[in-house]
Amino acid sequence: MFMNEIPAINMVATGQRITELRQASGMSVRELQDVFGFATPQAIYKWQRGTAMPTIDNLVALSVIFGVTIDDIIVLDECLYAISA
Repeated sequence: MFMNEIPAINMVATGQRITELRQASGMSVRELQDVFGFATPQAIYKWQRGTAMPTIDNLVALSVIFGVTIDDIIVLDECLYAISA
Protein backbone atom coordinates (compact mmCIF):
# COMPACT_ATOMS: atom_id res chain seq x y z
CA MET A 1 0.00 0.00 0.00
CA PHE A 2 1.38 3.41 -1.01
CA MET A 3 1.19 6.17 1.61
CA ASN A 4 1.08 9.89 0.80
CA GLU A 5 1.91 12.33 3.54
CA ILE A 6 -0.26 15.44 3.77
CA PRO A 7 1.05 18.59 5.47
CA ALA A 8 -1.11 20.49 7.92
CA ILE A 9 -1.36 24.25 8.39
CA ASN A 10 0.45 25.53 11.46
CA MET A 11 -2.16 28.04 12.61
CA VAL A 12 0.00 29.78 15.22
CA ALA A 13 2.93 30.25 12.84
CA THR A 14 0.54 31.39 10.09
CA GLY A 15 -0.92 33.93 12.51
CA GLN A 16 2.57 35.17 13.32
CA ARG A 17 3.25 35.47 9.59
CA ILE A 18 0.07 37.52 9.10
CA THR A 19 1.18 39.81 11.94
CA GLU A 20 4.65 40.20 10.42
CA LEU A 21 3.24 40.95 6.96
CA ARG A 22 0.74 43.45 8.36
CA GLN A 23 3.45 45.26 10.29
CA ALA A 24 5.84 45.20 7.32
CA SER A 25 3.13 46.79 5.18
CA GLY A 26 2.74 49.56 7.76
CA MET A 27 -0.91 48.74 8.39
CA SER A 28 -2.60 48.80 11.77
CA VAL A 29 -5.16 46.21 12.80
CA ARG A 30 -7.80 48.94 12.52
CA GLU A 31 -6.78 49.74 8.93
CA LEU A 32 -6.94 46.06 7.99
CA GLN A 33 -10.33 45.81 9.70
CA ASP A 34 -11.56 48.72 7.58
CA VAL A 35 -10.28 47.13 4.36
CA PHE A 36 -12.30 43.99 5.11
CA GLY A 37 -15.30 45.95 6.34
CA PHE A 38 -15.36 44.12 9.66
CA ALA A 39 -17.41 45.75 12.43
CA THR A 40 -14.80 44.72 15.02
CA PRO A 41 -11.13 43.69 14.82
CA GLN A 42 -11.76 40.34 16.53
CA ALA A 43 -11.36 38.22 13.37
CA ILE A 44 -7.99 39.78 12.62
CA TYR A 45 -6.80 39.26 16.20
CA LYS A 46 -7.93 35.62 15.99
CA TRP A 47 -5.97 35.19 12.74
CA GLN A 48 -2.89 36.74 14.34
CA ARG A 49 -3.13 34.52 17.44
CA GLY A 50 -3.68 31.42 15.32
CA THR A 51 -7.04 30.60 16.89
CA ALA A 52 -8.84 30.99 13.56
CA MET A 53 -7.85 30.99 9.90
CA PRO A 54 -8.93 33.49 7.26
CA THR A 55 -11.34 32.12 4.66
CA ILE A 56 -9.94 31.37 1.22
CA ASP A 57 -11.42 34.65 -0.05
CA ASN A 58 -9.76 36.55 2.79
CA LEU A 59 -6.44 34.78 2.17
CA VAL A 60 -6.61 35.93 -1.45
CA ALA A 61 -7.35 39.47 -0.27
CA LEU A 62 -4.48 39.38 2.24
CA SER A 63 -2.09 38.22 -0.48
CA VAL A 64 -3.10 41.18 -2.67
CA ILE A 65 -2.96 43.67 0.24
CA PHE A 66 0.49 42.49 1.33
CA GLY A 67 1.83 41.88 -2.20
CA VAL A 68 2.72 38.24 -1.53
CA THR A 69 1.43 34.83 -2.58
CA ILE A 70 -0.93 32.76 -0.45
CA ASP A 71 1.98 30.35 -0.01
CA ASP A 72 3.92 33.21 1.60
CA ILE A 73 1.16 33.60 4.20
CA ILE A 74 0.43 29.98 5.11
CA VAL A 75 2.97 28.09 7.21
CA LEU A 76 2.83 24.30 6.91
CA ASP A 77 3.88 21.75 9.50
CA GLU A 78 5.82 18.75 8.38
CA CYS A 79 3.55 16.00 7.17
CA LEU A 80 1.13 15.25 9.99
CA TYR A 81 -1.31 13.11 8.10
CA ALA A 82 -0.78 10.01 6.06
CA ILE A 83 -3.34 8.76 3.57
CA SER A 84 -3.51 5.56 1.61
CA ALA A 85 -3.44 5.94 -2.13
